[in-house]
Amino acid sequence: MRKSRLRVTGVSAAALAATGTLLTYSLSAPPAAAETAAPGDNPYAGSQLYVNPDWSAAATQGGGAAIADTPTAVWLDSIGAITSGSDGSNNMGLREHMDEALAQGADAIQIVTYNLPGRDCAALASRGELGPTEIDRYKTEFIDAIDTIIDDPAYESLKVINIVEIDSLPNLITNVGGRETATPECDVMKANGNYVKGVGYNLGTLGDNGNVYNYIDIGHHGWIGWDDNFQATADLLYEAANAEGASPEDVTGFAANTANYGATVEPYFSIDDRAADGPIREGHSSWVDWNRYVDEQSFAQAFVTQAATSAGFPSGMGAIIDTSRNGWGGADRPSGPGDISGPGEDYVNDSRTDRRIHLGNWCNQSGAGLGERPTASPATSIHAYAWIKPPGESDGASEEIPDDDKGFDRMCDPTYEGNARNQYNMSGALDGAPTSGHWFQAQFEELIANANPSVS
Repeated sequence: MRKSRLRVTGVSAAALAATGTLLTYSLSAPPAAAETAAPGDNPYAGSQLYVNPDWSAAATQGGGAAIADTPTAVWLDSIGAITSGSDGSNNMGLREHMDEALAQGADAIQIVTYNLPGRDCAALASRGELGPTEIDRYKTEFIDAIDTIIDDPAYESLKVINIVEIDSLPNLITNVGGRETATPECDVMKANGNYVKGVGYNLGTLGDNGNVYNYIDIGHHGWIGWDDNFQATADLLYEAANAEGASPEDVTGFAANTANYGATVEPYFSIDDRAADGPIREGHSSWVDWNRYVDEQSFAQAFVTQAATSAGFPSGMGAIIDTSRNGWGGADRPSGPGDISGPGEDYVNDSRTDRRIHLGNWCNQSGAGLGERPTASPATSIHAYAWIKPPGESDGASEEIPDDDKGFDRMCDPTYEGNARNQYNMSGALDGAPTSGHWFQAQFEELIANANPSVS
């Protein structure tokens, strides 16, 4: 039985969808309308989102006062983070954040629950504290501890938007078995089932609170957009949504591009374009490379309306897109499409706003900029553009740091020449980066300089 919880309502999602609504906050008391979360409900509609004062202070001190009142997510990426903040980048624990949200007059807070056993089996920079078999610790010391706080009646009026375990289930599709991209660690996690069990327990336990809105991570279009990965990911998510006491009714929607850099919308080319040498999708662009999507919005919309419903999820669900670092403004941003009368390779490279060397590059990308500001209901099936990854927080260290328990991932090394997951291209990472989650001032300055829309 779902716990009885309150959630607030405001302007209708339908009304907001017409124009999109900027999400900010003010010190006004939230409304109090009793209602329970259901699949497809949009918790961003009419909401006043919490602004994390820890991030806001860092942004202000780092020269970002103009954006310091932007809502960002609170990352719970260890057991200790529940009470004392994440990776040195936050000072407050979850209960303090919830109290501060109420003090701000906010009626919604975004959290990332990110501590599965054997976490991120394909990357060292974001590996976690729990070993592959420590599913019981994940349940009791992590999820149950979070649930105890959320279940406090003091927070009944506060919507909790939960981004569930990024980079987990997609890894079990692309980085296992006989694939060139497989890792032994991902094979272990697929075999022991603890990603599926952990996500299921997360969904079921936290989703049992009527004010919790769960969004399951779906990676990004440059990871899951190929035919071999797309439906298989949705099917695996549906399996997890029925594991360990969870139900698809515990799922509000899906989260795309979390902590990544894929363009929300590519304005100057589409997947259906045909260059002089043929359709760009059919082997005539190494950037597209038979993918069915060129940006995050088309990918997320198709996942919601096609793959998720085919897997068994209820129809009418939504997705959120992390736009914190995918604006790609600056001098290198094209101002229009390339020459479609020439080769597809040149046409796409001259047209794309995403200036990464390769779609598989993910760590502290050079040239990136802030993206769309948090906005509710910006497009069909999109619940929100949201800043889930706090801009300025590093993805991983650019060189090995002694005693760093996260590990040194060469994809964060600007001299690295790549691996199978980025088709052996340069990493595109910035130099001088600290451990993941720690403040990276040089990156923050670049994100502001290359922001699209610009920071005024």
